[in-house]
Amino acid sequence: MNKLAGTGAVVIPAYNEVRSIRDVARRALAQSPLVIVVDDGSTDGTAAELEGLPVFVVSHPRNRGKAASLRSGADEAIRHGATAIVTLDGDGQHCPEDIPLLADAWAAKPGGIIIGSRLHARAEIPPARYWANRFANFWIGWAAGYAIADSQSGFRIYPAALFAKAKVNYDEAHSFVFESEILIEAARLGAFASCVPIGVIYSASARRSHFRPVVDIARIVRMVAWRLLARGLYLRGLVRSLRPIYPRGQNLIRP
Repeated sequence: MNKLAGTGAVVIPAYNEVRSIRDVARRALAQSPLVIVVDDGSTDGTAAELEGLPVFVVSHPRNRGKAASLRSGADEAIRHGATAIVTLDGDGQHCPEDIPLLADAWAAKPGGIIIGSRLHARAEIPPARYWANRFANFWIGWAAGYAIADSQSGFRIYPAALFAKAKVNYDEAHSFVFESEILIEAARLGAFASCVPIGVIYSASARRSHFRPVVDIARIVRMVAWRLLARGLYLRGLVRSLRPIYPRGQNLIRP
């Protein structure tokens, strides 16, 4: 896995990804010998699609949500000695071949989070999703205290130690809140995110997203509001988050 070889693991949360999971896992194996797929209570035979591939499969007996899947995968990776954890989606939206781009950035900042940023490719992203992500960037950047080019991308590298230190929720109600909350919590702990541009694939034939815009956005907003109120609205964070992000989507500003 480039500069993560020997220390990194790839974690792929999967819920009813029978059409894409084998291809994603196979390509991830070309980047890392340690690939962990978390079958989150799938009912379509997702796990069976992985037969014959040298991947570790963690199975949830019922669907517990993305946050719980990421935690289960991270715990398994840590048991195997991983110090860096790459996460990517199982629906084929992320290209495992971009892992070396994130690994290079990780080598420069191994204590932080590396995010594969998609928002530079505006023409490839459905407009509603693009503007929803920009909206989220503003609020999460405020609560974290610095500008984040793409706060909603699930293609990331985390320091494994962060999962032991971060006080975040992994329950079903926070299924799609975790990836926002971990950025805010990590900043509180002194670990900041850097973004690198990646390719993005939104196929017309892809399965419908598990993200529920009304419910999940409301949950993210509630989490951000609680975090801001707990810090007296954190106006210093707002000012810092309005500083410009450097070209090519790189977050090079540390609060």
